[in-house]
Formats: sequence, C-alpha cells, structure tokens
Amino acid sequence: MKNVLVLYYSGYGATAEMAKLIARGVESVEGVEARLRTVPEISETCEATTPKVPEDGAIYATLDELKQADALALGSPTRFGNMAAPLKYFLEKTSGQWLSGDLVGKPAGVFTSSSSLHGGQESTLLSMMIPLFHHGMVMVGLPYTAADLLTTTTGGTPYGASHVGGADNTQPLSEEEKTLCKAFGKRLATFAKKLS
Repeated sequence: MKNVLVLYYSGYGATAEMAKLIARGVESVEGVEARLRTVPEISETCEATTPKVPEDGAIYATLDELKQADALALGSPTRFGNMAAPLKYFLEKTSGQWLSGDLVGKPAGVFTSSSSLHGGQESTLLSMMIPLFHHGMVMVGLPYTAADLLTTTTGGTPYGASHVGGADNTQPLSEEEKTLCKAFGKRLATFAKKLS
C-alpha cells in the first residue's frame, strides 16, 4: 500500500477542509492511502510548549512520516504571499532528510487558501515548491484537463488547489474548489504509484 502524506497548517479551518478533500482524492486511487497530518503553532513565548497530541483534528507530523511517505501534498494558508510560519518551521527541520536524499524522486504538490482572490495564492504555491525542489521532489500540478480549472470564479490554479475564503475567512469551499481538491489528490496518488 502506497501512502501520501497530506501535511498542512490551517489557521481558520479552510486549509484543513481542503486537506480532507485531497485525502479523499488520494484514496480514490486503488492501493493508495492518505495520512492527514498537521504542524503545531509557533509560540511567541519561549517557555511555551505544545502538547504532544493536538486537542482535535489531525495529529502532528513527524520527520519519519515524511521520510516514509511515497508522495507529499503540502498545504498552507497564504500569509503575505508566502506559506505560514508553522509549516515553514517544520520544513526547516528537514536538513537530515535533505542530506540523506530521503525525498529525492518522490512526487509532491502544494495547496493554499487566502482571504481574497488576489491575496497571493500563486506566489504562496510557488514559494512552497522551493524547499521541495531542494529535496529533489517531482512537482505535480493541476492541469487544465481538470475542467473546473477553466471555469472557476473562486480558487484553483495550475500550480495546485486553492480556495478563496472571503474577507472574514468564512466563505465555504465552492463546488469547483472541492472538485479540484479531489482531482489534485487523485493525480498525486497516481504519480505516487507510478514513481515508487
């Protein structure tokens, strides 16, 4: 059984919802399972520690799970055109995996959510790819054969799945965004089978 690590950080819940839909797309491919994982918040207080297990939602990712994954879907809300600090902090701890080449040749893709249509989704997705390229991963995007990519008036890019949450971040995922998330997961799982 192949596994796709769906690793994300979510501030208001939309990125977590996208992760669940991507996981459904992953598991629509026979012989592939999804592992939903998140990362802890970063505290501004030096003495603060995060509990070993989150109170709700996905459990925290470990570096071993990253190494064992056959593919990676990496998700973050958009923060000024870049990924959120908790996810970047996790990635900055992957020097050991980089040195040993644990992720070389594995497929990976990215997804994001922002409050506005022009809130930096594409720059966030592109910047999230940079550390994955450094790890030697094979980037998997979302081609225009996913028909909703041509007609969506909400989220969706060829660089990865995306969502527009609205100014107060309460706008639910549109039907097109949901479909594109599942299509992205299915595509990533298909590459996981082909490349491993």
